[in-house]
Amino acid sequence: MAPSTCPNCGAEVPPRARCCPACGSDEKTGWSDEAYAGGLGLPEEGFDYDDFVKREFGGRDVRPRGISWLWWLTALGLVLAGLWMWFGR
Repeated sequence: MAPSTCPNCGAEVPPRARCCPACGSDEKTGWSDEAYAGGLGLPEEGFDYDDFVKREFGGRDVRPRGISWLWWLTALGLVLAGLWMWFGR
C-alpha cells in the first residue's frame, strides 16, 4: 500500500499508486523501511564506536611526539647560516 506522502521526496502520492509520481520511488526503492534505510550504509543500533576504532586502527593510542631534535638542529643551523651570510658580508 502506498503512503500518503513519499518518504523519499515528500510529494503527495495517490491512494492506489504503485510509485511516486514525482520521483518514481516504489516499494522496492523507497517506501519500505528496509529499502529506505538499508542502502545508506548506516551502523546498526548496537554499534560500538570504540570497538570499531580499536579493530580498525589497532587499538594503539597515537599521540603526537612533537618535533624531532634533528629538525630543531636543522632549523637552528639554517638560522645561523642565514645570520652569518647576512652579517658576514
